[in-house]
Amino acid sequence: MKIFRLLTVLFISALCFTACEDEEITNYAFQDVSAPANVTADFDIAQDDSGTVTITPSGEGVQTFQIYFGDEENETPTEIAAGETISYTYGEGEYLVRIVAVGSTGLTSEFNQRLVIAFKAPENLQVNIDQDASNPATINISATADYATMYDVYFGDAEDEEPTQLMPDETITYTYAAPGTYTVRVVAKGAGVATTETTVEVVVPEANDPVKLPITYDVPTVNYALGTFNGASFEVVDNPFLSGANPEASKVGAITNSGSLYEGGAYNLGEPVDFSGDNKTISMKFYSEEAVSVLVKFEGGPNGERPVEVSADHGGTGWEELTFNFASDAVASYLDGADDNGASIVPDGQYNTLVLFVEIGEETAGTFYFDDIMQEMIMTDPFKLPVTFDDENVVYTNSGAGFEVVANPQQNGINDVDTNVGAVTNAGQQYEAVTFTLDEPVDFSSENKTITMKVYSEVAYPVLFKFETGVNGERANEVEVNHGGTGWEELTFDFNNARKSYVDGDPENGADFAPTGQYNQFSIFLDFAGTTAGTFYIDDIVLNGETGGSATEPTSAAPTPTLEASKVISMFSDAYTNVTVDTWKTDWSDSGYEEVSVAGNAVKYYNSLNFVGIETTSNQIDASGMTHFHTDYWTGNATVFRVKLVDFGPNGSYQGGDDTEHELEFTVTPNTWVSLDIPLSDFTGLTNTSNIAQLIYSAAPAGEANVYVDNVYFHN
Repeated sequence: MKIFRLLTVLFISALCFTACEDEEITNYAFQDVSAPANVTADFDIAQDDSGTVTITPSGEGVQTFQIYFGDEENETPTEIAAGETISYTYGEGEYLVRIVAVGSTGLTSEFNQRLVIAFKAPENLQVNIDQDASNPATINISATADYATMYDVYFGDAEDEEPTQLMPDETITYTYAAPGTYTVRVVAKGAGVATTETTVEVVVPEANDPVKLPITYDVPTVNYALGTFNGASFEVVDNPFLSGANPEASKVGAITNSGSLYEGGAYNLGEPVDFSGDNKTISMKFYSEEAVSVLVKFEGGPNGERPVEVSADHGGTGWEELTFNFASDAVASYLDGADDNGASIVPDGQYNTLVLFVEIGEETAGTFYFDDIMQEMIMTDPFKLPVTFDDENVVYTNSGAGFEVVANPQQNGINDVDTNVGAVTNAGQQYEAVTFTLDEPVDFSSENKTITMKVYSEVAYPVLFKFETGVNGERANEVEVNHGGTGWEELTFDFNNARKSYVDGDPENGADFAPTGQYNQFSIFLDFAGTTAGTFYIDDIVLNGETGGSATEPTSAAPTPTLEASKVISMFSDAYTNVTVDTWKTDWSDSGYEEVSVAGNAVKYYNSLNFVGIETTSNQIDASGMTHFHTDYWTGNATVFRVKLVDFGPNGSYQGGDDTEHELEFTVTPNTWVSLDIPLSDFTGLTNTSNIAQLIYSAAPAGEANVYVDNVYFHN
């Protein structure tokens, strides 16, 4: 997709949006305005030495297709309506066919395909089949051959099978429905009559991995067969009802009750369920159109643990998520002759067998579905600095003044992102504070003892930051600074210049002090000795320059470029003279942005990055004489980093009918500068590079990644 702009003349502002390969981000003022999607084409090459190729394009939301056959410069496209087919005669050679899909709104999407026309029989046929280790029923197949124009692939699992078309440079994915040995036949075809073919055997093994929690029914190597009893039956099926608590297309378990008493099913687990800790809750998605009770029972303890069970009621509304709390609701299961049957019990051991009953003791017949049986996880991420209030798996243990974690209600100034913040409510008493108890102590053993914190207040007052509860009895100490009442301000507390906090009977209260130990607790006083009442906000409590979240900032500069300036078109680098860039963060971006310095070197910093647009629309870059695009990046918490280049085409106009773009995705190496030196030829969809107008960075996890960028340039 491209970045599309819609401009109306009725005093409506321009609306901009971008779409990445993984997701589409829109911000429309109108309904049903989108570019064509899923654009592709089938190619039928006549095997009669004529060079005739029949092209059948397809896509969603397409009104017309513009076909560029790729055999002449400055080609005028041939236009056909959606659903039509076009034939064209080629000479021998290699061509890039461009198909531009035009929607009813004028928005476009593009599909490119390399086409080889050769009248010789294909030679040196090689077939590559990658079998997914986690799902051996799925294969990825590609092929190469000299003089091959296309390939027909027969997967060998059906009689009178119609071949699947495979084009050069393409990989297709196929999933077999059942275990077995299959013969894959690949036929290489040119533009002549002669073909070349080969076969490869694919073995899809039986699913034999043991069942263990979580039970999702989606792992092909796991044997999900449920041992049923007393008339019940079971099978794994596709989710027949994509709704409610389970709207995703996936596999689910289907149990059919025959109407007998005490029928059900049991799993002998490959790993026991462990109830020795605090985590004693089992959850399950369950489908029924009538109200029923569902009972989960654990037995088969390796150390003779007492069988236990919990029953939950389903409301009969389709997919619902049920929870079975074995900490509060468990009872001892029936054992012949036991005197504690039905008594409350809290299990604290391990169990090898999971038993399921639907309407135990009732003669209820019917088919019911269940999915995602799992032991719910307790929040285990430690509470430690830096504190961003954005980690849902952290308990922000606090006491004192009123406190809660809320969405940032004041997205402006230095904290203009949609993240969580801490809300502190003062009642209007002197010396009221919110006190936080950490899971990992703050360590002041290094020379840098600076704490920074963002505080929002529209009232000027002093803010005191105090550390106490030293791990080894360290002295409580504090630093006091002033807030100007201007909204979000970042306050700096230098504990190299701290003072000793008040301790009853200590004559050194208030004396200068520099902590050198560790502290488990800190308190924040907003309007320390004053009586200001109200709700104020805090965020990003950081020690020693750490960034928010799990990332830390780089301490060294990116590598200094060594290419001669005459070979470079630089957008941003201290090593070169940079071209004019309109903006390093467009108004349609979803990211924070700061210009920072790392080891004395200017760097672009994108915090909470989902995607960010960088534009050179008024001074478009002619990179036609360049061979590579270069960027350095550093991140501590991103897992994926993406780069997209957008060219506005020879007419230099956005959405002028000749725009091209391509995005590349990279797996991240964290906590180090990574230099990406990317051949422009890798941006295969970017068929023109004379009018580069947009550079788009994006990352995962979306909205959480913190990325530093330096040395952005084209070169040859």
